[in-house]
Amino acid sequence: MDFNPMLSQARIDAMTEAGLWRNRLITDYVDEAVATKPDAVALVDHRHATKESHIISYRRLQQMADRMALGLVAMGVKPGDVVSYQMPNWWPVAPLYLACVRIGAVINPIMHIFRHRELSYILDFVETKVLLIPQRFRGFDFPPMIDELRGQLPKLAHVLVDGGEGDDSLQDVLLKRRWEDEMDAARLFAERRPDPNAVTEVIFTSGTTGQPKGAMHTHNTTISGMETTVRGLGLGADDVMLMSSPLGHNTGFLAGLLLPLIMHGKIVWQDLWEVVTAAQLIQDEGVTLSMGATPFLSDLVNNAAVERYDTSSLRMFITAGAPIPRMLVQAAAEKFRMKVISAWGMSENSLNTFCRVDDPPEKTFNTDGGPAPGVSLRILDEDGNVLPAEEEGRLQVKGPFNFVGYLKKPELNDTDEEGWFETGDNARMDADGYIRITGRSKDIIIRGGENIPVVEVENLLYRHPAIEDAAVVGMPDERLGERGCAFVTLRSGQSFSFREMLEFFAGQHLAKNYWPERLEIISELPRTPSGKVQKFKLRELAADLRPE
Repeated sequence: MDFNPMLSQARIDAMTEAGLWRNRLITDYVDEAVATKPDAVALVDHRHATKESHIISYRRLQQMADRMALGLVAMGVKPGDVVSYQMPNWWPVAPLYLACVRIGAVINPIMHIFRHRELSYILDFVETKVLLIPQRFRGFDFPPMIDELRGQLPKLAHVLVDGGEGDDSLQDVLLKRRWEDEMDAARLFAERRPDPNAVTEVIFTSGTTGQPKGAMHTHNTTISGMETTVRGLGLGADDVMLMSSPLGHNTGFLAGLLLPLIMHGKIVWQDLWEVVTAAQLIQDEGVTLSMGATPFLSDLVNNAAVERYDTSSLRMFITAGAPIPRMLVQAAAEKFRMKVISAWGMSENSLNTFCRVDDPPEKTFNTDGGPAPGVSLRILDEDGNVLPAEEEGRLQVKGPFNFVGYLKKPELNDTDEEGWFETGDNARMDADGYIRITGRSKDIIIRGGENIPVVEVENLLYRHPAIEDAAVVGMPDERLGERGCAFVTLRSGQSFSFREMLEFFAGQHLAKNYWPERLEIISELPRTPSGKVQKFKLRELAADLRPE
């Protein structure tokens, strides 16, 4: 596929000369770890349903990745072909991505909660050649869903099932056969080593349109972000990262896979967030570092059962996506003796801002951090003028982590000739250059750190025969930050209930995380004279509401 990345030679030269792009691949870091600490643990995945953990050394990780890479070549995967995964936080994701890097293929992480509607769009849009799925997770059988979609996906050549059998089994097809005895691995890997500025990842982000956008990243944009985080927070090979956010999200993919491998540390994956299990893993694996949305931290601090376990190794928790309450930061420091790091990033880039370890607590709960090295930020008014400190406006970002455009949608890139990306967030900046996200110009809800594509939900509501008008806004939630509230008006003589709404979304195969958690039926939506829905008025109405 011709990805047509938004990447000029001028940007490549500037980033390289500044030392921000070091032209390395993630496989280089794994190879280094194998050379220096081959038997050290690279990855532990803990599976909630079985209570089992799989432990993989750096040596074994490299062996599996190389074998999978050769198997993919034998299956016809070429440089630039897209390999998608819709997986829980299970070990096959790690060698699969490393295998893709070895042969120049492009990875496409997909949230495991997605169903027919979202999945068919994404797989068709990226022209997926190989898809990895689980046999079953959280009571859902994935292969039948893919079987129903195969007719709509002419480019999908192979589906591999973790835990499957026969020709579709990941283990049987890619791992049991010793491909390295049949193929010249050294020659193939040398020939297919990708350019560090080639696209390596397409990650879909929820936007304001009815369809998600595929943000494209190169090896340099992804690795530079994680290298900077490692240096900026003083992380190293002795650190152990607990990642409970999904690997289909960029938080999980970048901070839960690339970051620990870059620092030659240990990764601990949890496939389903459960706070007591998290405490057990912190104790058993010596976890020093974790990252997740504020609800993860809140659960750790406020669940009394956590106190039964020795969590003293946990020294740092990075959280982004919502303001961190002052009391939560103080309680975390007292209970865990750890530093809470507030940060801000997007699927289109990495952690653009984060607090430093030696910052005063006020920075953590009053800001979303200062710019990472190499990152520039500015706040603009409606006319494009740069605003002084403490004034709220549109937030733009420029730097080494910025993506290289939206796949097949260059008209939506929102990046000017100088490299400034329009984030869609409103913010203010203090005198020290630290920012606080104050709102969103993009019409989304952030529920537990995950963006909810409001327009897509609204478009589905409009399809229901009982509904005349619909709008979805966020209502405040102490744990998740926001939950969705649907305001609808009904056609004459029609009725509609909360249960009917849920049944309708289920029938439309909309991911459950996107379902509004309250329904309000009103006589008319508030609108401007030009007809635009005044969502700020709906948010005011939703401020005192709670989920049904």
